[in-house]
Amino acid sequence: MNRTSSPGLDTLLQRASTRALSEPLQHALLSCWQQPDTDHTPRLPWPVLADTLDSLALLSADEGVIVAALLFDLPGLRMRLAELPLGAAATAVSGLLDGQEAADQVWALHAGREAGRNSEGLRRLLLSIIHDLRVVPILLSRQLASMRAADKLPDAERRALAQLTRDIHAPLANRLGIWQLKWELEDLAFRFLEPETYRHIAREVDETRIARERYVEAVKKKLSAALEEQGIRGEVSGRPKHIYSIWRKMQKKQLAFEQLYDLRAVRVMVDDVAACYAALGVVHALWTPIPSEFDDYIARPKANDYRSLHTAVIGPEGRTIEVQIRTHEMHAQAELGVAAHWKYKEGGKGAEKAFDRKITWMRQLLEHAQDPGSPEDLAGALDAELIEDRVYALSPKGEVMDLPAGATPLDFAYHVHTMVGHRCRGAKVNGRIVPLGYKLRSGDRVEILTGKEADPRRDWLLLSNGFLASARSREKVRNWFHKLDRARNVQAGRDLLERELKRLGLQHSDLMVAARKFHADSVDDLYIQVALGDTGPNQVSRALLEAEKALLAPPTTPLLPRPTARRGSTGKSDFTVQGVGNLLVQLARCCQPVAGEPIQGYLTRTRGVTVHRMDCVALARLAAAHPERVLPVEWGRTGTGYEVDVMVRAMDRRWLLKDITNLIAQEDAYVTDINSDNVRDSGRVQLRLRLKVSDYGQLSTLLGKLDALPGVDEARRLG
Repeated sequence: MNRTSSPGLDTLLQRASTRALSEPLQHALLSCWQQPDTDHTPRLPWPVLADTLDSLALLSADEGVIVAALLFDLPGLRMRLAELPLGAAATAVSGLLDGQEAADQVWALHAGREAGRNSEGLRRLLLSIIHDLRVVPILLSRQLASMRAADKLPDAERRALAQLTRDIHAPLANRLGIWQLKWELEDLAFRFLEPETYRHIAREVDETRIARERYVEAVKKKLSAALEEQGIRGEVSGRPKHIYSIWRKMQKKQLAFEQLYDLRAVRVMVDDVAACYAALGVVHALWTPIPSEFDDYIARPKANDYRSLHTAVIGPEGRTIEVQIRTHEMHAQAELGVAAHWKYKEGGKGAEKAFDRKITWMRQLLEHAQDPGSPEDLAGALDAELIEDRVYALSPKGEVMDLPAGATPLDFAYHVHTMVGHRCRGAKVNGRIVPLGYKLRSGDRVEILTGKEADPRRDWLLLSNGFLASARSREKVRNWFHKLDRARNVQAGRDLLERELKRLGLQHSDLMVAARKFHADSVDDLYIQVALGDTGPNQVSRALLEAEKALLAPPTTPLLPRPTARRGSTGKSDFTVQGVGNLLVQLARCCQPVAGEPIQGYLTRTRGVTVHRMDCVALARLAAAHPERVLPVEWGRTGTGYEVDVMVRAMDRRWLLKDITNLIAQEDAYVTDINSDNVRDSGRVQLRLRLKVSDYGQLSTLLGKLDALPGVDEARRLG
């Protein structure tokens, strides 16, 4: 094939974006391209490949990066890699190509996530990135070019590409601080996934643009004059606000478009850090600051090494305006991230801490991946790491720990080291002892209290208990228990499940019903699932309740002569009582049924129909004497709450009652009555509480959390 029939490479090599290539290398590429046995079919359309190279040029890509991008999308040239005069760079180019191949394996399976992503491909990708971080700008530039051309794709393919961008590429750009690519990736993905919302916000932005730009221009002039008056050399500019970030702020703060203050924003760039704080003083002297809207990312940089001062002030005309203050170097770092770093051009070889922080989390992921676990574990951990909402907590020495949103002190302990987590016995946050399920906030100083021996608890694995928010932390606990022998896991699972079933009065249920539902071959296998946290005890109890409901469903043929159905109200819930009308229906006090449990009615002589739990002893006695009075009853519309008696046995310690009542309040339940008795000479106390709960699910969760409180031996339902 001659050159005139495939002019694409000629055109690319004439572009400014390929100026990083030496003349000998360009000639060698063209020579290989002219060979008759060379495959001239590109992976991407020529315009998309050209756009990829333009994006890389804006990121100051070097020769090795440009060559790797070309060779990956032109497989015919890649086959002739050995013929190119790359010298010592050949190994680096080969590594960059391998990283892109690994990424393609991962992305190709993204749409079928229920089947899990390619774990081996994910490992190879992370290894490639750690070895040479230049893999990332190539991946992001290719994705951005593809998104820019996505209008020409079929709708399903376009949405799949946008979903991949929103799930992986934009968060990865954010995690590595490449803002210049991040914002456009986010906006394009948002445009294709939420077209109506995107157009609505874009229209709102456009309609207010002239007035906003006029206002920002006046602010710039006034601030520039104030800085000059104080002898501070600063460059003041307007700051663009992107569609996706506007929508995200509206969602996060539940605000309407016109309520967003940071649509009016300016950026101040100065020469050094001292000038940043001096400029901040000028801004706050000029206009009244809003204290809750100040963030110092210079003293405490974000996980992606982003540094800047953010403040919001009441500006001219009483309007709120956001101001960012940073040095020119910080601005380059914020826009280009890792691409702004000198090591980007050195192929990732060096030892500066600011750079190493960007890939530490990847190393930790790979170390975690060496532990036994399912292939989905690594993919799930990567997803958690890419989530933009993070919590930044401090160790007692002031080290910043980057954790997922909702992280707890136990997550913090496992983030420090696996054995610190295993030995964790308690925690202090800002000098105060807190429960292990406490939700950390950015800026919290956390101190972990440890024991001598590793002794993780199985209830840490239960999501409903809220001890661990991080999938990586849960996997470390799972691995600890995986190493125990089968007999111990069976016994531990049996103990957990029996305790749950006893709380709820289901201890005599057929567990094989639940075993089949959770794909366990035997009850012992079900116990192991419970012991390892794969299945929660509350899930098993719910499955058993559903099975009982199905067995006890009322027949289609009425049992009594009058086949009318009527709802009777107790003031707490509505019931459907088959075959009975104009009768009072009320909850039985003996067993206190809660919405969601299997129930039956009993027709009394003077008090209408009383509704009992299916396992109620009193109902069994009454039914044996008068079986004709037993009526089918179903839950109807749930009401405001159900009273239930609960018993808690615990070590009599300080703050026990406070911890119990705080937990009940956090679960949105209510205490209507409480009694306590000390067990003589045992140091223990027995509490009897009457609670008001919304349904059976809330009761089950609450009992599980009460049982997990420090010093509590047992928490179960009475009746």
